Amino acid sequence: VRLVESGGGLVQDGGSLRLACTTSEGTLSPYAVGWFRRAPGKQRTFVAAINKNGRGPRYAVAVKGRFTVSRDSAANTVYLQMNGLRFEDEAVYYCAAGAFTAESQQQYDYWGQGTQVTVST
Repeated sequence: VRLVESGGGLVQDGGSLRLACTTSEGTLSPYAVGWFRRAPGKQRTFVAAINKNGRGPRYAVAVKGRFTVSRDSAANTVYLQMNGLRFEDEAVYYCAAGAFTAESQQQYDYWGQGTQVTVST
């Protein structure tokens, strides 16, 4: 399975972006999908995850209430809707596929290359 993220870009503080995660090889259908991010000079951290049935979303405390994870199985795509973006959300965002929704990166078997989100103040 090869994951591909898209939708990153430059947005003003308080703005919105929607990231998408799909595959260039294989399908997402058997997998839970997680979103992670790596800010400059920091470790990669959990953002959100959703199970293979599109239920049971999980969120990091820092994004809860502002970000929404969803999936469109027919489109083979998982989305991360990000509203109310802040400077501290600026990072490279990665999607990952694994057997279960989890906050631990070790639970995911496949990773995308990442997409940059830049927030201007």
